[in-house]
Amino acid sequence: MLGAIGLDEVDESAYCALVAVGAADVPDLAQRLAHAEYETERILRRLERHGLAAQSSARRGRWVAAPPGIALGALLAQHRHELEKAELTAARLAEEYRAQASEPTVHDLVEVVTGAAAVTQRFLQIQLGATEEVCALVTDNPVAVTGTDNAAEQQAVSRGVGYRVVVEREVLSLPRGLTELSTAIGRNERVRMVDRVPTKLVIADRSLAMVPLTSRSAEPAALVVHASGLLDSLSGLFEAVWQQSLPLRLGEDGGVIEDGPDGPDATDLAILSLLLAGLTDASVAKQLDLGLRTVQRRVKRLMELAGVTTRLQLGWHAFERGWVSR
Repeated sequence: MLGAIGLDEVDESAYCALVAVGAADVPDLAQRLAHAEYETERILRRLERHGLAAQSSARRGRWVAAPPGIALGALLAQHRHELEKAELTAARLAEEYRAQASEPTVHDLVEVVTGAAAVTQRFLQIQLGATEEVCALVTDNPVAVTGTDNAAEQQAVSRGVGYRVVVEREVLSLPRGLTELSTAIGRNERVRMVDRVPTKLVIADRSLAMVPLTSRSAEPAALVVHASGLLDSLSGLFEAVWQQSLPLRLGEDGGVIEDGPDGPDATDLAILSLLLAGLTDASVAKQLDLGLRTVQRRVKRLMELAGVTTRLQLGWHAFERGWVSR
């Protein structure tokens, strides 16, 4: 618990034992800790350097615990100050990086990462650096990155980062495929399935992407793409696959269930008809006895289903897909 302020488990156990008795001789404390006396004395010397213990002036060989409220408070304040300085340094470096990258050269837009360890590390960094959303296409042939369940993903989700993941059907046949999918869906990640995905892909905040590089070499490699036209194309590829995929959800028994094709319900069709008749959102809400936010949320969902960005496009797609009649 005290590792954040520089104490390892051994030092922490020794300090806790010393606090419990207030003061102790080296042999007594060594017996409590199940350490040799020379090792116990070395631990006490380390605690002394941290300001957590001191030798008794009244009795040679006896050690006294420093008051936790004062000693630990001082260490916390010191580490808090160091963290603040690190944050300021990180912010300054990020600003310098942004300034240098404002007009990137072609060579700065992509980077090649080689080696299984390097590819895995970069993949984790991309997830840890995400602040809004991570989009991924997952195949049944993991090389350097195995599965969808990893510590970086859990940390990102706990920070409020959204996940949209499309897996190909063969992932279900992997030894831990169903378990990992169930875990991801249980974390409220949006997971969909298609028969085949065109490539492995991960995109963070629409500003950074990672795709594998195929080569004759046995060593894994990947391409990291920064904001550019290529990144826009990769984002478009993901959205196209996402639109064609079917949602997965957890069944009552905890298993993964594949939903049927998503489409508008009767209320959606009524909203569409009234909008196409020229009514405003507020008028549609009043006409159908719905809340204004409900109408707007349903319209947004219909636009996502149709894969469009404007209401004019939605009207055209509604006719083309037979959602409404002329």
